[in-house]
Amino acid sequence: MSDFIDIIVKGGVVMAPLLACSIIGLAVVIERWLFWRRIGNRRAAETLLDLVERGELNKAAESARQTDLPLVRVLASGLTHRNAMAKALEVAAQREIPVLKQRLTILDTIITLAPLLGLLGTVTGMIGSFGIMSQAGMGQPHAVTGGVAEALIATATGLLIAILTLVPYNYFSNRAEREMEDIEYYASRLELALNGANEKK
Repeated sequence: MSDFIDIIVKGGVVMAPLLACSIIGLAVVIERWLFWRRIGNRRAAETLLDLVERGELNKAAESARQTDLPLVRVLASGLTHRNAMAKALEVAAQREIPVLKQRLTILDTIITLAPLLGLLGTVTGMIGSFGIMSQAGMGQPHAVTGGVAEALIATATGLLIAILTLVPYNYFSNRAEREMEDIEYYASRLELALNGANEKK
């Protein structure tokens, strides 16, 4: 733990915002992972479609109202507005896009900001080194190398944070795209199921 604190101290002032970026990024990754884990189950959507295929539309609507998932909310909108179902499904799906992509902008910002902060640390560290060199010449090599170390630590930390944030950002972005494809798929199935239920009548 003391080694970790020493590294942060040696990295200079930019290590504070870099540490904040890493904590915020980790919090967002955990929150998004829990979110996708919660909404990944398709059982509620399958149950709803089974009820529609059996013609039990009121039961299907009641089941949809009791489930708080983006996919089911879209299907519930289609059931509620059966006279203009295609439009209702489209509007509901568009409304869910910000929910699926929520907080991804934070990760995107961290991916861009962290290397820039690292670069700033590089510049300030090198300025400190050259300042010492101009005052004392090369007679104090430890002081000079201390500034170089600050520059390298900040740069390495910024790059590491950006790399570690990029992987979950791409994963969550891909999950959002796949979820929209699934919503489109289940919306089409709902339309077919309702058409089939109407034909049976």
